[in-house]
Amino acid sequence: MALGVANLLPLRPLNTEFPKPNYAQFLGSFLVKKSVNLYSCESHIRPVLAALSVEEMGKIEVKEGKPRFKWVEIGPNITEAQKQAISELPPKMTNRCKALMRQIICYSYQQQNASLSDLLGAWVRIMKPRRTEWLAILKQLNKMGHPLYFQVAEVALLEESFEANIRDYAKLIHSYGKKNQVQDAENTLLAMRRRGFMIDQVTLTTMIHMYSKAGNLKQAEETFEELKLLGNPLDRRAYDSMIMAYVRAGMPRKGEALLGEMDSQEICAGSEVHKALLRAYSMVGDTDGAQRVFDAIQFAGIPPDVKICGLLINAYQMAGHSQKAHVAFENMRRAGLEPNDKCVALVLAAYEKENNLKEALEFLIGLERERIMVGKEASEILVGWFRRLGVVKDVELVLREYVSEAVRRESEIIVH
Repeated sequence: MALGVANLLPLRPLNTEFPKPNYAQFLGSFLVKKSVNLYSCESHIRPVLAALSVEEMGKIEVKEGKPRFKWVEIGPNITEAQKQAISELPPKMTNRCKALMRQIICYSYQQQNASLSDLLGAWVRIMKPRRTEWLAILKQLNKMGHPLYFQVAEVALLEESFEANIRDYAKLIHSYGKKNQVQDAENTLLAMRRRGFMIDQVTLTTMIHMYSKAGNLKQAEETFEELKLLGNPLDRRAYDSMIMAYVRAGMPRKGEALLGEMDSQEICAGSEVHKALLRAYSMVGDTDGAQRVFDAIQFAGIPPDVKICGLLINAYQMAGHSQKAHVAFENMRRAGLEPNDKCVALVLAAYEKENNLKEALEFLIGLERERIMVGKEASEILVGWFRRLGVVKDVELVLREYVSEAVRRESEIIVH
């Protein structure tokens, strides 16, 4: 028998008002129960996810937070370049890592209007990577020179599963330094401080090197002083970087002072640092400074080559000391070094600066006796000098005879 609505409700007088139901209380109670039920199910869901394969995980959509990224395995409809990059992934790389690398290589998150953080967050929640797998991802991205390397590294530093330490921050700062991304390196250093990491010697040395390359002398000096406050002995790399900062700022004397400080601590500076100091003095014609550094190079056990000797000759040339330039040239030859055309040209330029034509011609005759030929650069200096004197034609005749005589002597050597 069908029951009407009236049979399900108690009879009341028609003029009696029904109490209004409390919908807010009912809805709140409902939500609390739902949240409790979801929480109680979470422990059953996680073991299931852990047991799923990578292919099965490809069908799972991230539900926590905003569902901005749906993990879908990469299909065959990708570019040849992407296929090639995927095929070159290391065979020993874990399935978790390969799954993420495929997503990164194909920029899958962009197709869903999601961010790289959404993709990495989904990877962390679904596949539970270990630190070793994070490191494998970063190593592969760095090896590929992938443009997302830095972004992935920054996200990794914030992930609990990555277990970030000081070395990870220092490595990222060093990578920024190689790209001359000073601001990004400074931001990473600031993040280290905010997260309670003690800034160590390696990190500060990396910052000094970066500031030096970027020409930021003030920041390099401040960081160098902070490095000293750590109380640890400074190493060669810190000194070398600071000396180069002074060289680039046009302050070789301060750099040379640090070189002396290194000697007192029996720390030998690199040959490139010595050459940079010598070049700085040479370019401004500071003969005393150039000679001091040249002597320091020999004292450090670095055998001078033709380029180093050429820098010393150039210092005397810039200062207009032709006789000393000639002496440096002869000392180089006595040391068993074969002078190149650049060194010959520097000595001629020194004579030209003093307008000492007689000594220049005697120098050339001496070269001819030693069967040292004048090359292009030295010849151009001679022609330019004689053109200014208005004796180009006479010089052409002299040079022609000079060349003929050199050829004749060469022929005599071959015959005998």
